[in-house]
Amino acid sequence: MLLAFSLPMLIGNIFQQLYNLVDSVIVGQFIGADALAAIGATGSITFFFFALCNGIGAGGGIVTSHFFGEGATDKVKNCIANTAYIMLVIPTTIGAIAFFTAGPILRLLNTPETILADSKTYMQIMCVCIVMISVYNFASSMLRALGDSKTPLYFLIFSCLLNGVLDVIFVYNLKLGVWGAGVATLISNMICGALCLLFAFKTNPYFKMTRMDWRVNPVILGRCVKLGVPLSLQFSLIAISCMALQRVVNSFGPVAVAAFTATSRIEQLIHQPYGTLGTALSTYTGQNYGAKKHDRIIEGYRKSMIMMAIFTIVMIPLIQIFGSPITALFVKEPEVIEMGAKALRITSWFYIFLGVIYVVRGVLNGIGDATFALINGVTEVVGRFVVPVALCAVAAIGVWGCWWSVGIVWFLSALTAWLRYLYMKRKI
Repeated sequence: MLLAFSLPMLIGNIFQQLYNLVDSVIVGQFIGADALAAIGATGSITFFFFALCNGIGAGGGIVTSHFFGEGATDKVKNCIANTAYIMLVIPTTIGAIAFFTAGPILRLLNTPETILADSKTYMQIMCVCIVMISVYNFASSMLRALGDSKTPLYFLIFSCLLNGVLDVIFVYNLKLGVWGAGVATLISNMICGALCLLFAFKTNPYFKMTRMDWRVNPVILGRCVKLGVPLSLQFSLIAISCMALQRVVNSFGPVAVAAFTATSRIEQLIHQPYGTLGTALSTYTGQNYGAKKHDRIIEGYRKSMIMMAIFTIVMIPLIQIFGSPITALFVKEPEVIEMGAKALRITSWFYIFLGVIYVVRGVLNGIGDATFALINGVTEVVGRFVVPVALCAVAAIGVWGCWWSVGIVWFLSALTAWLRYLYMKRKI
């Protein structure tokens, strides 16, 4: 059941990551390593602003899954409406703030002057995308909470294909550079979000709401915020920690930034099976938690751990063997390819800890454990502030400390998550 529910989400998440991958591949191959670095330098910053929005939406999805598990139709509809209000106000506000602070933030992270202008341009376009992506994430999270993981996939595939076509037209044919790649992503996200939301209102019975369903409900808003704010803090703290790491990477120059960008894009794909399994487990846990079927929650956790371990055993040798040709998809410069391939071989040994993080997070988020979100976020921040600085200061390690620190932080986060699960298991 978990696999059947996860597979459409996995395919969808992979296609969603293809937005960034397509931008990176086309820009890296047709413009060069500096342009790729310019896009990569904005990744942790835009992730921070997206995290602030999506955490709140995720809280609404968890509350909706609880009501769905209880069989409370009226509460499900009212929760969808109140989450929509939240997802209208917060992304618009955050997107505007991010747009006007793009330049100072990039300078604060020591973004190299050679890529600063392109980085600012791309980041500001992504700030506009925050609203568009939040529309899609709202619709997809609500549909998943109601047990439908397939509908968002269809629109996402269409949007991803459209993004690829527009990237080729704007970047390769019209020579619009980084600006063209950003606009292609903006247009694709706008169409994807609008179509998915329209389809939900036209076809899903829970989206067919009366005026009473649209009333503002302080209790439901409070529950969504109570779960969503810790999730936002968790994701934003992780994003802040990534910015701290990005600042260390930037200090090693454009080649290191380009290599780090390439490996980050590849690892975003590696994250998807783990993340999808965690999201499916969160929905599954939330529904069973609402239905008081606690034994199924434990069984879902055990089966998810097995699936995660199998995937990890398969992925590690593949990355070890094919690190160079995979990195070469993004850039042509030999020094960047060599650095990226070695970096992937370092981080791949830590994938098992990455999987543990997502599986445990799925269970704890599903039961509404807000404290865990804060614990996990703080662990990430401390690890990414302290570990890379300490490792890179060792002459024998140097720039490779950036990637060793990624793996070490995964280990620390996995350990704290697992300990929290053992504590909460007694209360489930």
